[in-house]
Amino acid sequence: MATVRQATMALLRDCGMTTVFGNPGSTELGFLDRWPNDVRYVLGLQEASVVAMADGFARASGRAALCNLHSAAGLGHALGNVFTAHRNQAPLVITAGQQARSLLPLNPFLGASEAASFPKPYVKWSCEPARAADVPAALAHAAHIALQRPCGPCFVSIPSDDWGAEAAPLPLRRVSRDMAPDPEALADCAAALAAARNPVLVIGPEVDAEAAGEAAVALAERLRAPAWASPFSSRLSFPETHPLFAGHLAAAPPAVSAALSAHDLVLVLGAPVFTFHVAGDCPLFRAGILLFQLTPDGEALAAAAIGTGLQGSLRLGLAALLALLPQTERAAPPARARPTPPPPASPISAEYLFHRLAGLLPAGAIIVEEAPSHRPAMQTHLPIRDWGGFFTMASGGLGYSLPAAVGVALARPGRRVVAVIGDGSMMYSIQALWTAAQHVLPLTVVVLNNGGYGAMRSFGRVLGTEGVPGIELPGLDFVALAQGMGCPGLRVTEPAALAEALAAALRSDGPMLVEVAVDAAIPTLY
Repeated sequence: MATVRQATMALLRDCGMTTVFGNPGSTELGFLDRWPNDVRYVLGLQEASVVAMADGFARASGRAALCNLHSAAGLGHALGNVFTAHRNQAPLVITAGQQARSLLPLNPFLGASEAASFPKPYVKWSCEPARAADVPAALAHAAHIALQRPCGPCFVSIPSDDWGAEAAPLPLRRVSRDMAPDPEALADCAAALAAARNPVLVIGPEVDAEAAGEAAVALAERLRAPAWASPFSSRLSFPETHPLFAGHLAAAPPAVSAALSAHDLVLVLGAPVFTFHVAGDCPLFRAGILLFQLTPDGEALAAAAIGTGLQGSLRLGLAALLALLPQTERAAPPARARPTPPPPASPISAEYLFHRLAGLLPAGAIIVEEAPSHRPAMQTHLPIRDWGGFFTMASGGLGYSLPAAVGVALARPGRRVVAVIGDGSMMYSIQALWTAAQHVLPLTVVVLNNGGYGAMRSFGRVLGTEGVPGIELPGLDFVALAQGMGCPGLRVTEPAALAEALAAALRSDGPMLVEVAVDAAIPTLY
C-alpha cells in the first residue's frame, strides 16, 4: 500500500498536472513534505492570485491545473477568482487543507464547517472524502469532472492528517471529453443556413477553448457571412483582421438588436444568447428571426431567450456542420474599414497607446487584458490575430488578469505575454509581479493609469449619478511598487517616450512594467 501522498503524486503525473499553484499553511505541510523535483511548485503571495495563476495556466495549456490553498480562510480569500474560473470555464482542481480529523468535533482553529459547501455554487463538484484512503480517488474524480465540457473548477477539502494514511494506487485512466451534437438537429441547422439570404455568426470563447477556431473561420467563409465576437468574449472569437470579422457586440440589448436584426438567421457558436451588462429592450427577441445556438454548455442553452439549441462539442459539431453545407452563391459582405491611426497627444490617449503597442508586438505575443474602461480603444487599435492569443476574465470581477498572465507565461514558455491592466485592476493582485520575477517570465505589464476607476466614471454618466465617492485613485506609484517586488519599471507621461519604453519592456528577459499616464476623459462603453 502507498500513502495518500504517494498515490496523489502518482495521480498528478498521470494526469499531467505537474505544475502546482499554491500558498501554503500548516494544514498543507503533509502534502508539501519532501516535494519531488519533477513537480513544479509555483508560489503566489495571496490565494486569489494563486487561483488566477492556475486558471491562466489551465486555459492556456488546455489541461487541468491543481491549485492548493490554505484552509477555509485561504479559500475565502480566493472566492472572487473561483467565481471567475467558473465563468471562464477553466478546468481547475482546487484543494484546501482541513484540520486533523480527530479535532473536527471540537471546532478547532483553522477547522472548516461544511467545507465542501463553501465554494458552491461556483464549482462543478466538491467533497471532503469520508476516509483518508479516498483522497486520491476524490482528486481523480475532480480532475475528470473539471475537464468535462463545459470545463470548470472542482474542489476537494483534505484533512491535514490524511496524507500519511494508507491508500491504494489508482489505475491510469483516460476519459473522453467531447459529446457530438444531435445529427438531426445539425441537419436542420445546415438546411436553414443553406436557405438563408443573409445569415450572421456570433462567436464566443468556447471556439478558441476547443481549438475549433479554424473550423469557425472555414464556416464563415463557406457561408460568406459576417462574424461578430459575442459580448464580453473572454478569448479570441474570430481573427480580428479577417475580412469577415464584423466587430465586437456590445453587452447592451439595443446594441445587439441593432447589429443583428438586418439578418434572417443568427448562428451563435460557443456563447450565450446573449451576455448583457445593462438593462434595455431587445427587439431581436420578438422579430421572428431564426436563431441556432451550438455550445457544450447546457445552462447557456436553457437560459437562451429564443432559438434552437444544439448541445455538444464545437470541435465535432463544426466539422459535421461544414460537411453538410453546400457552397453558396451569396456575395461576401464588405470588409470593415480599418481605423485611422490616432495622433500623439498629451495626455496620452488609450487609442494612441494601443496603436503603438500593436506596431511593436513580436510575432506570437499573447495579450491578457483587464482594463475595462479602455476595452473599446483596445478592440479598435490592438486587433488580435492568433488563436490562443488573447485572454481576459468572463466574470467582471477585478484582480484576475495580472496573475492569469503569470499562469499563461508558465504554460506557454518562449512566448511573450503582455498584460494590459488598468490602474484600479492592478491593485487587486499586484503581488503576482513577485511570482513573475522569481520565475524570470517574459511578461510585459502595461498599466494604463487614468487616476481612477474609469468604468465607474462611464457608468455614472450613463446612469446620471453624481458625486459618487470611491472612484478616484490618486497617489499610486506603480513603478515603485513593481521595483519592490523585483520587477523593473518605467513611467511614461509624454507620447514621445512611449515607443522606446514599450520596446524595452518587450525585449526584457524577465518581467518589466510600463506605467502610462493616460487621458482621464470619461470613455463611452455603450
